[in-house]
Amino acid sequence: MTTRRELIIAGILSALVAPITSSAQNQRRIPRLGILLYFPVATRKQPWDSFQDKLRDYGYVEGKTILIEAVSAEGHQDRLGPLAADLVKMNVDLIAVGGTEAVQAAARATKTIPIVMTAVGDPVGAGLVSSLAHPGGNVTGMSLLATDLSAKRLALLKEMLPQLTRVAILWNPDNASVALKFEEMQRAAPGLGVQVQSVQLRRPADIEAAISMAASQHAEAIMDTGDPIQNSHQGRIAELATQRRIPVASEFSDSVDAGALCSYGPAIIDIYRRAAGYVDRILKGAKPGDLPIEQPAKLDLVINLRTAKNLAISIPQPLLIRATKIVE
Repeated sequence: MTTRRELIIAGILSALVAPITSSAQNQRRIPRLGILLYFPVATRKQPWDSFQDKLRDYGYVEGKTILIEAVSAEGHQDRLGPLAADLVKMNVDLIAVGGTEAVQAAARATKTIPIVMTAVGDPVGAGLVSSLAHPGGNVTGMSLLATDLSAKRLALLKEMLPQLTRVAILWNPDNASVALKFEEMQRAAPGLGVQVQSVQLRRPADIEAAISMAASQHAEAIMDTGDPIQNSHQGRIAELATQRRIPVASEFSDSVDAGALCSYGPAIIDIYRRAAGYVDRILKGAKPGDLPIEQPAKLDLVINLRTAKNLAISIPQPLLIRATKIVE
């Protein structure tokens, strides 16, 4: 029979243990988000800021209601795999990552931890998911519709520069999504009366040589392909091309802000904000394989009239009317 003294001791022990147990449970309830970056946040600060701003709108405050472990490969592709493995070892609840190569690294590192793509050119074509509607597995997030839009970008550039016959395409063969874009532009070029010139760009150190190659091939314009290397060095690419009197057409509007002539594509800040919604849904119990991959809600045509003036380019009025934003 349990004595009154034993009951009192048991009650005291229970009271002492309860706060410890409660504290441990509260700690476990704080989710841990891993972020895998190809380049440091500073090179794409606005999109990542918008991502975290949207997380706060959902109630996730860093250090209070969510723990964030952000790691960067500092532009070195060979570091992506080990960094993804490190996040897995940290037992993160979810990994957010942008760029095809970085998502591929995360997908190789884990088949169980949910992975949210903040922005990937062509997740189906790159073999990351089985379909947009039913991704399956542990990967979901935002698609940029990049392959489908590549021919349209080339057509818009031809409309902007009617005399255009030679276009240098900056592309990274190591990026599966970018390779698909390049192939799509190759297919579209003959119908537009344009010759596509391949200019490979695998490392930031090769940027100057790539622009010089485009100039030596008498390219009349340069098109980037949204590779992380290009996205992180937009200003340098635009500067070197402008020095050689070659206009640059881009996928993202921040390239135009950095000096490119024009861009046509999704609003990247909106894409990152929508990616935060996936994080919220998954942390609340949704399975990534059941969440359809979303595509851009709108596409922006952005034109830099200052660059056009510097290069003595007259932008056709119909394009100015259709432009979402004009930089003057």
